[in-house]
Amino acid sequence: MTTPDNWQKSSFSGSGDGNNCLELATTPGTVHLRESDTPAARLSTAPGTLAQLLHRIKSGGLDAPAV
Repeated sequence: MTTPDNWQKSSFSGSGDGNNCLELATTPGTVHLRESDTPAARLSTAPGTLAQLLHRIKSGGLDAPAV
């Protein structure tokens, strides 16, 4: 597996050490995610799979049912 070297942090995260956030990088055919305060722990997935997850989140498809 190719190791990404182009990690990007959201501009909404601000700057400095106290602003931990999710970082994203890509390699051919793969999207890599990591939390900035634990960069050794990484999650890798296909771009289409991540797009499906984001679509379900945005559409409320993962919301817990009302009790």
